[in-house]
Amino acid sequence: MRSRVWLRLLIVIMLGLAAIQVALAPVRIVRWTPEWRGFNLQINRGLDLQGGSYLVLEAQDTPQRQATPDAVDAAMRVIENRIDQLGLVEPTLQRQGSRRIIVELPGIQDPERAIELIGKTALLEFIDTAVIQLPHGARWKADGKTVEMPAPAQPITVEKKVILTGADLADAQASFDQDTGQPIVNFQFKGQGARTFEDFTGANVGKYLTIVLDNEVISSPVIRDRITGGRGQISGGFQDLNEARDLAVLLRGGALPVPVEVIERRSVGPTLGRDSLDRSLRAGAVAAAMVFLFMILLYRVPGLLADLALAMYAMLLMAALVVLGATLTLPGIAGFILSVGMAIDANILIFERIKEELRAGKSIGSAVASGWARAWSAILDSNVTTLIGGFVLFALGTGPVKGFAVTLSIGVLISMFTAIIVTRVFIDSAGGAVRSKQVGFGV
Repeated sequence: MRSRVWLRLLIVIMLGLAAIQVALAPVRIVRWTPEWRGFNLQINRGLDLQGGSYLVLEAQDTPQRQATPDAVDAAMRVIENRIDQLGLVEPTLQRQGSRRIIVELPGIQDPERAIELIGKTALLEFIDTAVIQLPHGARWKADGKTVEMPAPAQPITVEKKVILTGADLADAQASFDQDTGQPIVNFQFKGQGARTFEDFTGANVGKYLTIVLDNEVISSPVIRDRITGGRGQISGGFQDLNEARDLAVLLRGGALPVPVEVIERRSVGPTLGRDSLDRSLRAGAVAAAMVFLFMILLYRVPGLLADLALAMYAMLLMAALVVLGATLTLPGIAGFILSVGMAIDANILIFERIKEELRAGKSIGSAVASGWARAWSAILDSNVTTLIGGFVLFALGTGPVKGFAVTLSIGVLISMFTAIIVTRVFIDSAGGAVRSKQVGFGV
């Protein structure tokens, strides 16, 4: 029996060490600055904690399509897809009026780069060059050189046969060509697009296939053979791998249904501020110390063990946020603090039930078992109702509200584990330290 208790304790300790490794070693969530300015949080932070870029986009009419509310909604979805491909966290997208879209991007201090990544129409076309005629001003890019078509004596009517578009792509990834070492973009068509690509390349061996992005020719490879599997490659004209990656992001995100024009751009600083964040962290540290002291004074040795379980809870929560790539925002900090309160509340419920059993004359072992069993239903009910609220906030909320919901929900789940499992393991392992009613629970 005792060996199983020690085995459980060993598992809990190993879990805590793993959480510390995940939370602190790779990303340094918290580190001490050389000069005293508090703590420098290295976890992903939202716009309110680290600043970023603020853009206002306005949808434009085209001869082919008007900037209707449906078109603007579709443009928002495309922009959101592009941001997701960039790995940006906690972006905020919202409509303003009938045509405008407000985009807030945490961590991007260069609005120009943000515009390049999310503001392009990114209409990709694969064109049969046997029937294409480029108009004056069109740019032909091949072998790393850009040539502008000369002015014609008479206007040229653009005639092009579009074989496939970016809508037919299943994936696009940037890499290096194994032969030349130059950046390239490998793409793959899906479904019928792959079959169309195979049929076209098989029927046009030795001819050119022109790849056009937003009316700019970016590549014109010679078809060497029938290409099966719907796979192809865009090469030439990329200055570095980052440029190829940006194109791959645009292709994966899809083309905007209507062009957008940037009417406002600026970099924004953190709304909370460095000093305010430092004060918030100091206040949180003071509050945590008071909670720890309260538990020790009220419940003595079990209170100290509950404090250890609470510290493990905080580390597990930080590790979970790192693994999930979550973003820390001011509402997220509020969710973290709220979940800490609920975690210690579960221990208080358990300990109070144990004290009731001890006052009824039960032994410490029986009181601990009965107290945990009696408190479990109340803990489960309160946490399930909180989780329901968190799921609703996540489903219906946006931006920081979702961050609050994620932090709160993950915290509630981990708090149930630490209160029910970890604290119990600590108390069972303490053995004689909690056998005495007076030393153990202060009854």
